[in-house]
Amino acid sequence: MKLIILATSDMHGYIRPCNFSTKVQDEPFGALRVATVLKQEKQTASGPVLIIENGDFIQGSPLTYYIAKHRGEMKPDDLSNVLNMMDYDVGVIGNHEFNYGEDYLRQAISAAHYPVLSANILNEVGQPAFGKAYEIIEKDGLKIAVLGLTTVYIPNWEHPDHIKKLTFKSAVETAKILVPQLRELADLVVVSYHGGFEKNIETGEITEPLTGENEGYRLLTEVPGIDVLITGHQHRLIATKINGIPVIQPGYRGEAVGKIVLTIEKNADNAYTVTQSEASLVTTATAIPDAAMSEKLANLFKEVDEWLDQPLGRVEGDMRIKDPHAVRAVEHPYIAFIQKVQMDATGTDISGTALFVNEGKGFNETITMRNVVTNYVYPNTLAVLRVTGEDLRKAIEQSAAYFKAEKDGSVGINPDFIDPKPQYYNYDMYEGIDYVINAKRPIGERVVELKYHGKEIKPEDQLDITLNQYRAVGGGDYPMFSADKIIRENQKDMSELIADYLVKHPVIKAETNQNFKVIVE
Repeated sequence: MKLIILATSDMHGYIRPCNFSTKVQDEPFGALRVATVLKQEKQTASGPVLIIENGDFIQGSPLTYYIAKHRGEMKPDDLSNVLNMMDYDVGVIGNHEFNYGEDYLRQAISAAHYPVLSANILNEVGQPAFGKAYEIIEKDGLKIAVLGLTTVYIPNWEHPDHIKKLTFKSAVETAKILVPQLRELADLVVVSYHGGFEKNIETGEITEPLTGENEGYRLLTEVPGIDVLITGHQHRLIATKINGIPVIQPGYRGEAVGKIVLTIEKNADNAYTVTQSEASLVTTATAIPDAAMSEKLANLFKEVDEWLDQPLGRVEGDMRIKDPHAVRAVEHPYIAFIQKVQMDATGTDISGTALFVNEGKGFNETITMRNVVTNYVYPNTLAVLRVTGEDLRKAIEQSAAYFKAEKDGSVGINPDFIDPKPQYYNYDMYEGIDYVINAKRPIGERVVELKYHGKEIKPEDQLDITLNQYRAVGGGDYPMFSADKIIRENQKDMSELIADYLVKHPVIKAETNQNFKVIVE
């Protein structure tokens, strides 16, 4: 018997083959392309097929933001129904599923036509908070146990109101308890983990701080009895075998479908044995978007486009982004504008923000909601923290690690911010202070000037700063920030705050004060 396991992960609400920067696009990704690949794989399979959705679907695109925040009623049913049309056997909760609150997540799970799992997110009595830890699925007489696990690091990013009374346990420790039990109940054990790898899966070399955010390597090396490991979260493209275990991670936005083929034989004792396994990725780039799904979703797509194309304001000057790296090294009018919005919304005079991704193009002369949500891609709210001068310096030092001094004297990018996963969102720029970063100096010693209102900032100084909520609670491994330093919050999403600011200031100027510099000396 040949069992095919297909898996998707981190589609983030990208349904059409577009990134929403313009109305008509033909990008090489999207759930509609994925649907076609899944159908083709099922049609050509010679044996049973198991399809798994590995999390992070209901948040992450302008479409998901529109459904959650601007459709009149927060109902994720349309998103769940997209997945229902794709005939998944089982799903797993991702970390971004919490971004619009627990109630929204529960609605999405209720609307799903398949079980949604997470064994290591527990309620007050120590049981899986969202239903099941695992599901046993029978295919042609073969019992397959699918164990769902989610990155334990959610409390370090998520707004506390979204995860009240929930406990997040280590994926590895949970698997150590449940995998032996599942081996007794099923013929195969598949672990579907919305998390990635903390080490190089070939060499075991540490690739990131060992915070527990990613435990994939430990799952492979410390938990015996796993037949298949499906991963996600890092948006990487992985298909390999480690210690005889096939492993996949199918990228981002539905750019690929992970595929594992197991050859299974029954021995004399009627027990099933895996005799051969293969792991691969099936690209969706050339798949024709599913026509039936497109037709059913046409009205939703029309609604979203109409909302995205509504004008909000106008720019005097040039606020377009042509080179993302240059924006991070030299203050850009778009970043200066975002800082103004944040300070206006919170009543502070120090603000930090990031250019989150490289796809943002800044603002055209006429600003539309499409411009806003394709540049500011996360549903962040704002928090004001009271920090010390030492805290602020440490934060800027951490951001300064983004840069690399090139041999020709130019400012380059530290490869740690690119591989194995792009982390542009972890480099922050600040307004309201003046500072200089010398990229030639050792990491941790690069801030050579740091002033507030013309005076050198001292370690003991008390400062109120505005950050997005993700960073404010220490997200991105910024331990100098934490929830206990938050003194007030603005609960509106940044997209709404930007729109509100443009109502008050319908014409904005593309200008900067060049308050920070990055040098190589």
